[in-house]
Amino acid sequence: MRILYTIMITISIMLTGCGTKEAAPTQPIVKKKPKIALALGGGAAKGFAHIGVIKVLEQHGIKPDIITGTSAGSIIGSFYASGMSSIELQQKAMDLESNGLMDFTLSTEGFIKGEALQNFINRSVNHKQIQNLKIPLGIVATNKDTGATAVFRFGNTGQAVRASASVPNIFQPVKIGNSYYVDGGLTQPVPVNAAKKMGGDIVIAVDISAKPKSGASGLLSTLDQTINIMSQVALANELKQANVVIKPNLERLSSVSFDSKHQAILEGEKAAIKMIPAIKKLIADYK
Repeated sequence: MRILYTIMITISIMLTGCGTKEAAPTQPIVKKKPKIALALGGGAAKGFAHIGVIKVLEQHGIKPDIITGTSAGSIIGSFYASGMSSIELQQKAMDLESNGLMDFTLSTEGFIKGEALQNFINRSVNHKQIQNLKIPLGIVATNKDTGATAVFRFGNTGQAVRASASVPNIFQPVKIGNSYYVDGGLTQPVPVNAAKKMGGDIVIAVDISAKPKSGASGLLSTLDQTINIMSQVALANELKQANVVIKPNLERLSSVSFDSKHQAILEGEKAAIKMIPAIKKLIADYK
């Protein structure tokens, strides 16, 4: 009887073992890397602050997969997208003087042609087309006739930057294709929407715009003030779409003078340092 019981137990164990399957090996969870977009806003000479922001991001290993730029932001953005490091950007800023970019003319549409700026940009990026730059770049301008936003991702880099920076009544409108274009700040002062449409998962916006204030004097300051007033609603709409907004303290600096380049860069650095923890957390938590 004991032998029979032992045989039955053995058979039971064997049958149970036959039904057991090896657990499938656990597949490692591959964390998706977010596409980081850097949206650089317009602000004339205050655009040097963008260099300080880029410098800090680089120091913390944060490199954009996408860059968009409006006006001054398109200038710095094109340099950075071409492969310049933050140190090279800073050196170019220190060597840059506004006089070399001003080609004056007599015209009711603007007293600066903008060809000098276009040529300067093309030389700086080794005459590469937008689509051939190292980092995908979107250059934002405004269609003069329709008021629609245009995002240039292909074609002549200098020409697109020139269009993006063509402040109405100062620079002549730029003809690209069959249309004329002016300053991108009229529709996307900080091009966050453009960055998202280009595939940015995390958009870092850099806002160097000035708040409208009374007492603006001089033609350039008055026109800069006018654009600031006109773009307030557009600015708010753009910034609310950003994941992080970096806002350097540039209130004391002039929008029309290159004399404060170094200070603008420092203010960009200080503002970026404050936002690094938030940016790193967004990247770490991204799913």
